[in-house]
Amino acid sequence: MDTNTNKYQEQTLFNISWPLFIELALHMGMGIIATLMLSHYSDDAAAGVGVANQLLNMFILIFNVTSVGATILIGQKLGAGQFKHARQLARSAFGLNFWFGVGIALFIALFGKYLLGMFDIHGDVFRYGLTYVHICGISLFLESIALALSAVLRSHGYTKESMVVTIIMDIISVGGNVIAISGIFGLPITGVTGVSWAMVVARVFSVSALLLLVYHRLSLKLKISDIFKLKRDDIRGLLSIGIPSAGENLSYQFSQLIITGFIATIGVSALAARVYILNINMICYLFTLAIAQGTQLLVARYIGGKQYDRALHRGIRTLKISMCASFITSLIIALVGSPILKIFTNDPSIIAIGLPVLWAIVFIEPGRAMNIVLMSSLKSAGDVRFPVIIGIISMWGVAVSLSYLLGVHFELGLLGVWIAQGADEWLRGCFALKRWTTKPWERLGKVRISA
Repeated sequence: MDTNTNKYQEQTLFNISWPLFIELALHMGMGIIATLMLSHYSDDAAAGVGVANQLLNMFILIFNVTSVGATILIGQKLGAGQFKHARQLARSAFGLNFWFGVGIALFIALFGKYLLGMFDIHGDVFRYGLTYVHICGISLFLESIALALSAVLRSHGYTKESMVVTIIMDIISVGGNVIAISGIFGLPITGVTGVSWAMVVARVFSVSALLLLVYHRLSLKLKISDIFKLKRDDIRGLLSIGIPSAGENLSYQFSQLIITGFIATIGVSALAARVYILNINMICYLFTLAIAQGTQLLVARYIGGKQYDRALHRGIRTLKISMCASFITSLIIALVGSPILKIFTNDPSIIAIGLPVLWAIVFIEPGRAMNIVLMSSLKSAGDVRFPVIIGIISMWGVAVSLSYLLGVHFELGLLGVWIAQGADEWLRGCFALKRWTTKPWERLGKVRISA
């Protein structure tokens, strides 16, 4: 076997995953910091930008279509020793996301005002939101390119480089927020306009840095001509994996909107408790997300190299680690639940609602870990439709329906909603485990690897 093949197949889960963990933690933390900073400037500004981000994040899911496909397919090609094809896939991912980004940016420029109006916001909240949508929305083509380039680097195992770019990008964004909101050094306070342009500058840096890293680490120089030389087979392969994953994410987002509507009927305290607990809950599955992404990269390589038993055992080992870590983390949080909730609120009614939910999370998170780890591994093995089908059926048939039944009809409130979502996670996780242990690559006969 080629030494390059050995290099790609012998990377450890730890070396790949720890930068992913830091990067994910930064993304979560910086979002909270940005919201807090804007809230000190203006509650209307914080609300407007929050709604605008909800809108823009829906479009970012489209860019992830190519990123997910590139991560898996490039990993498979590297595992199979097909380095030339891996490089061609990288060029195709870059070109495809360029056109996705340009198309979405133009769409937002033309229709952003009408899209934002669908959220039924008015006055200063709408004005601030529209400013953010126009500036950051038009720059989404940079985000699209950055996601593709980051996927190319990660699929080759360069997760540390992607992490460093994210750190500097976040520093630029937060620094720009400070300048825009505080008027430090006697500079004019530009508010949401300044915050928006800070994000644009951060995205320009991100694309520039990632292009340089792709060139220096992979000796791959991406050119303007690459956006006009897309190969049909590459596009079909990227979309065949990416579209189902994006559909699953969209379904999840919509199901959560419906569930939020149920909670709103329960009461304001329940709605506030949900917001705070969602932020706390991120800590429980942050580690799982990181090692699941690392495992997805490794499984794709093992499948590409026809090391099927190795792929099977990697998935199971990661599953055991993530379930234990999720249980221990959520147990610690539940044990100190009251002090943690008091960081967010001193309202006794909200704390009373939240504490039982934190204990429910202790038993829910291992099921979520099973779902996240094995469903992503199944996609790397070429089994992309099963996670989507099971996911959509369970999200709507279990999570949404049971949330109403337990939370609203039987008046269990937020605890009932969380139990329903836990049932969804455990159901999907059990289906994923059953599917994984049946060795789906044998049933598929052949993953998407050509000779």
